[in-house]
Amino acid sequence: MKVDLNSDLGESFGRYKLGLDEEVMKYISSANVATGWHAGDPLVMRKTVRLAKENGVAVGAHPGYPDLLGFGRRYMKLSSEEARNYVLYQIGALYAFVRAEGVELQHVKPHGALYNALVKDEELARAVIEGIADFDRRLIFVILSGSRAAEVAEEMGVKVAHEVFADRAYNPDGTLVSRSKPGAVIHDKKEIAERVISMVKDGGVKAINGEWVELKVDTICVHGDNPKAVEIAAHVRRALEEEGVKVVPMMEIVR
Repeated sequence: MKVDLNSDLGESFGRYKLGLDEEVMKYISSANVATGWHAGDPLVMRKTVRLAKENGVAVGAHPGYPDLLGFGRRYMKLSSEEARNYVLYQIGALYAFVRAEGVELQHVKPHGALYNALVKDEELARAVIEGIADFDRRLIFVILSGSRAAEVAEEMGVKVAHEVFADRAYNPDGTLVSRSKPGAVIHDKKEIAERVISMVKDGGVKAINGEWVELKVDTICVHGDNPKAVEIAAHVRRALEEEGVKVVPMMEIVR
């Protein structure tokens, strides 16, 4: 049994240091590198790609809304043409550094509000997926497990990695509980590891109301931007390996 562990990295910019990239990178198999619009800058992008290369971690683009001040967590109204080209632009920016460092670009995972919006908006999802396909149809599109956006990508002939979240609570319909609600984010590393094992080995997890939610799991997101990020990432990886689950880049799972 195999699964990918991914984390959103490279989100520092200018004088601002965000996240624990160097430490988290030791425990993951795929890195989602910020592409400069919600976070990141050219120096950080190259440094993060180089760090991934040194750790044998696969690299993906993490494009978002053009909203540096809001960290890409504010919704924006985009036309399909805007969404398609915004994503294409950001993939191209990261690809410059990927190519310079002599590694491959594995995947694209939208960031923050853009990710959440396209899970609910099929037209937006189609535009974002078209932007990915414009660059390279072989790239893996990372999106919420079981979502309509995942189905749209598969219908369009784009490979999909169904993603679950280690530290987030789920609604009965398989969507994530809003961060504004109590219990939306789970902080206990033991509970997080137990939920991850359930997702991978049992094919689902208990929703916030106790109902069972079935999930397809190709990749698990472990967040790298909180004080316990390293401890949680290390604990999750160790728990998976103790259960006989091999942690590998998503390219070895999604074909």
